[in-house]
Amino acid sequence: MTDEKLVSSEAGFLKNNAVVAILRDTYSSFSRRRAELGLPSPGTVDNISREVQKDVFLTNSMFTGLRADLTRPFSVNPLFQVSHAFAMGSQGLPPYTFVALYGTSKVFLQGNVDNDGQLTARANYRWNSAFVTKTNVQISPGPNPAMVSVDNDYTGRDFTASLKSINPSIIEGGLTGVFVGSYLQSLTPSLAVGFEAMWQRVALHSGPETAVSYCAKYKGSDWIASAQVQEQGALSTSYWRRLTDKVEAGVDLNLQFAPGMGQGGLLGADARKEGTTTLGAKYDFRNSSFRAQIDSSGRLSCLLEKRILPPVQLTFAGEMDHFKQQAKVGLAVSIEAASDDLMEQQVKGVATPTVPF
Repeated sequence: MTDEKLVSSEAGFLKNNAVVAILRDTYSSFSRRRAELGLPSPGTVDNISREVQKDVFLTNSMFTGLRADLTRPFSVNPLFQVSHAFAMGSQGLPPYTFVALYGTSKVFLQGNVDNDGQLTARANYRWNSAFVTKTNVQISPGPNPAMVSVDNDYTGRDFTASLKSINPSIIEGGLTGVFVGSYLQSLTPSLAVGFEAMWQRVALHSGPETAVSYCAKYKGSDWIASAQVQEQGALSTSYWRRLTDKVEAGVDLNLQFAPGMGQGGLLGADARKEGTTTLGAKYDFRNSSFRAQIDSSGRLSCLLEKRILPPVQLTFAGEMDHFKQQAKVGLAVSIEAASDDLMEQQVKGVATPTVPF
């Protein structure tokens, strides 16, 4: 009984002493003033240039050859659908891929398997409105190693924090893998700054490697500018602007300052400078979307997406490299074979879940 009273008195002293009270009041006052500023959430460091890289540019959407996608949705809420993707004469795309996905407001599951037996699986879980865990697994047949990544994203009122690990392991008796942490904080309604730190260790017999980069993002009324600089000598800047309600444009600049070998073999005496500038635009029409971009290496690309009927979409992709005298063309058709009941639910505007993609 005496020991319990002693522990209780010690716990009460730790909670009610003057120093703890001052720290608690200071933190409460700081949090209250911070909330009064009404700063917005700045987004993640990975998506600091999303408006340019993903919305305007078509680098991640380019393909060659012929492609056909047949999607069969079974439910809207929860989201459940399967699809069959066929490709011919395409670089990087397998001839056949089967995809199945399921999503609710808390869970997102997706699995892809191709004709070669390569399996890719994604599993995301939303713990609460601010914290999401994303898991990605890739297993390939043959000697290719498997890849596992776990990404934890926390979205605060005026900041975001992320911790990602790729192939983490302690089997060898120590920690190996790649670990990336990032933080982005809004300082004003328009300005946000942050950093990203990376630590990797391939094996225990090799030493760890680290890298740090710093970033900033400024948002105007109809434009967004961002910049990211790495300690190793890399600089990336982007600028996005909405010209009209249906037209937006963006420009991206990447510079690499790599140390070279000067006279007498002195490392760092001369620095090799490399850079690429890309300019792109996107036009949204009533039933179609057109994107085009050109870069300083002589590559001109375009992508046209045309909705012919509600369940049918055609996509045309083309790329021409003037310096290498090469051209690539791609054509795709996407068909969504939904049932009559499901199409009626979509017309009526049945609420779809906010899936943690």
